[in-house]
Parts: sequence; C-alpha cells; structure tokens
Amino acid sequence: MNRLFGSKPQGPKPTLNGAIGNIDTRVASIDTKLKALNGELSAYQEKLSKMREGPGKQAIKQKALKVLQKRKAYEAEKDKLESQVWNMEQAQSMQDNLKNVMTQVDAMKTTNKELRKQYGKIDIDKIERLQDEMADLMDVGNDIQESLARSYDIPDEVDESELDAELEALGMEQELEQELGGGTVPGFLQDEVVPEFVDEPPQTDDQVKQVAG
Repeated sequence: MNRLFGSKPQGPKPTLNGAIGNIDTRVASIDTKLKALNGELSAYQEKLSKMREGPGKQAIKQKALKVLQKRKAYEAEKDKLESQVWNMEQAQSMQDNLKNVMTQVDAMKTTNKELRKQYGKIDIDKIERLQDEMADLMDVGNDIQESLARSYDIPDEVDESELDAELEALGMEQELEQELGGGTVPGFLQDEVVPEFVDEPPQTDDQVKQVAG
C-alpha cells in the first residue's frame, strides 16, 4: 500500500537524547579536525622560526594563515553545536522534571482514590459508640478493682494514741521474752516472797546439810 500511494513508512520519532547524541558525534569529529590543524600550525610555526625573510617564508606564512582561518571556522562551529547541546540538555531536564511531576500526580490521584474507598467503609457513629462502650467498661473495671481492694478488718479511722499504747505494750512483751529466754529472772521476780502463813523462812542448802549431819 505504501508503494502504491508513494508514502514512506514512518520511522521512530526524534528525541532530545537522539539529537544530543548526534551533535556530540559532530563535536567529536570537529575536535579531531582541530587537533590535526593545530599540528599543522605547529609545524608551520617551527618552519617560519627557522626561515629567513623571502618568498619561501611568505608562502609558508600564507599556508599557516589558511590553516588558522580553517581552525577558527571549526572552533566557531563547535561553539554553536555546544550551545545547541546545552539548550537541548536544559529542555531534556525540564521534560524529565515534568515526567516526574506527572508521575507524582498520578500516584497522588491513585492514593486519594484508595483512601476514599477505604474511608467510605468506616462508620464514624460506630466508632463513637465503640469509644463510649470502652469508656464504660473502663469505669466498671475501676469499680471492680476498688471493691476488691476494700479492707474488712481495719477501720477507716484509727486513733493514734491507741496505736502508740499497743506498740509500747508489744515492746514490753518482747523484753520479757528476751529475759526469760536468756535464763535470767525478771527483777520483779528476783525478791523471794514468803507467804504470811509460813512461820519460818525456807532453809537454804547449807542449813539442810547441817541438820542431816
């Protein structure tokens, strides 16, 4: 069909990266030519420095001037190409930034859509009721803890004087137990008490031995 109607098949569309690559190739070719021209100029300059004034030196000088003009032309072309590359690189950077922005916008749209879908399934009233129920359950739990922690034996108000008296009595009991446990008789039990109905005091061990002897 293309042959019948004379239309050419369409190739791939040009891109900035492709254009930049083509210009870089041209710049590299110009650099090669400039290197060769610089070599020629150096050779001419060396010859001119050794030659005397005359027709021969003038001819070499003319050749050197032509090489110099050619070098300037290549340098000007190189500057233009490099300026074009710079402009295209800036455009490429802007294009890449725009792509990144569009990607971010698409991602935000997708996220927004998903959030709307997910949040649409949530009933705020149910969440509020659930929060109220949780608060009520917490109150019930606190009441239960307070009820279990209530004391049955200790009154709410205790007289401090009664506690001091009881503490002093406990101290006296402990001292008495220590004295009895150590084999010593308390001071109030050391004095021998003689009943009133006994006429004579009890005999000691020495007196008993004398009577027996």
